[in-house]
Amino acid sequence: MRIGVITSGGDAPGMNAAIRAVVRAALSYGDQVFGIFDGYKGLVEGKIQEFTRKDVSEILNRGGTILGTARLPEFAYEQVRDLAVKQLKKNDIDALICIGGDGTYTGALRLSEMGVKCVCIPGTIDNDIASTDYTIGFSTALNTACEAIDRLRDTSSSHQRCSIIEVMGRHCPDLALYSGICCGAEYIVTSQTGLDKEKLLMDLKKNRLQGRRHAIVVISENITDVYSLAKEIENYSGYECRATILGYIQRGGCPTPEDRFLASRLGVYAVDLIHQQIYGVAVGVHENCLRYLSLSDALAEPNNPDESLEALLTKIQ
Repeated sequence: MRIGVITSGGDAPGMNAAIRAVVRAALSYGDQVFGIFDGYKGLVEGKIQEFTRKDVSEILNRGGTILGTARLPEFAYEQVRDLAVKQLKKNDIDALICIGGDGTYTGALRLSEMGVKCVCIPGTIDNDIASTDYTIGFSTALNTACEAIDRLRDTSSSHQRCSIIEVMGRHCPDLALYSGICCGAEYIVTSQTGLDKEKLLMDLKKNRLQGRRHAIVVISENITDVYSLAKEIENYSGYECRATILGYIQRGGCPTPEDRFLASRLGVYAVDLIHQQIYGVAVGVHENCLRYLSLSDALAEPNNPDESLEALLTKIQ
């Protein structure tokens, strides 16, 4: 077969490991593999190159994606997707493996509806793909966030400060919950918990009066303006307060062993499914077992918060 592989949307550590797994697994079947550069935009423009084992050597531990990525809002239009389908036909590509988040899944679903044989692999630091327990990139982003919070805790304690750390995650609370629990944050604020500002201010003031030298608040992005919140906390609680937005630093860096292993498993599994003639699906892991769902089901599955984490949080804070 002739199999294309593409990375789309936000980059995530471990994408290169997934590309490597796809290429090597496909070659083991005797397939030809084609890397498509710069996401769906590159597909539309025909940026396609055949890959060999050499092309994916020494990328297992590299962050980012050697294929590059780009966002293409116009891909929502059928006439733009028609150009992508024509490029696939022009290069005689039989199936397409797409690595990315929900936007990538949506694009692949639309291509599937146009007859393209697609399999998706979850690659996003937010861990916001509900059809898999973990996404490629989440482990690395979590490690980056934890390291930053640990460093900020050191200086917060030295200066008797309250530190607010904003982590990524969009509407998914996982990065904030996991990093907050792992770093012993006094407060974790997500889209699920909501921000009770009055309670937060009162609790921090109480902590300060009790002589606690520092406080750590971990908050998901898009909840509030953390710089304004820091000023309010400083004015009310008696703590000197600083806000830090970790931002895109969470996207980069060498993938953790967990991300490399997950990416390798899912990359090989995607190729196996293509050879079983199973298309229009997204792969993932559930309770450490590989599984696949239809793309429509994967996108429709609700991203419910883990209730066990909420229970854990109430008992250890």
